[in-house]
Amino acid sequence: MITIRKLESNESPPMNLLLLADPSERLVRQYIQRGQCFVAEREGRVVGVYVLLPTRPETVELVNVAVEQSLHGQGIGKQMVNHAVQTARQLGFATIEVGTGSTGAHQLILYQKCGFRMISIDRDFFIRHYDEEIYENGMRLYDMVRLSQDL
Repeated sequence: MITIRKLESNESPPMNLLLLADPSERLVRQYIQRGQCFVAEREGRVVGVYVLLPTRPETVELVNVAVEQSLHGQGIGKQMVNHAVQTARQLGFATIEVGTGSTGAHQLILYQKCGFRMISIDRDFFIRHYDEEIYENGMRLYDMVRLSQDL
């Protein structure tokens, strides 16, 4: 059984999980300060995380969806994405967006299963924003695919 809750202000964010989805600790620390961090727990242990980050009026971005690697394929990511959509709706946002690497086939499928539609490709995003090269599924990551959902 997974429970998802907002991280309390006196709790430390689960950096080990956050860095699974985004290798830049500098960027992660910047957006967790501006957004709301949510954790997924199983038997009292944090096994997943996501962040909701307001970006424009009536728009929020779902950033850094991460699940403990040993638990991949168990539906936890889907539960978190659906929770994020529901939370964004409850908070009064009109649109939720998400960006993911173009080489992340599993993530692209997951977001589309949860109702997101592709809206654009941000070419060379990972070249412009990251000092180190990022590889995923045996390929160098260059582009970000942006998806959105009207709430």
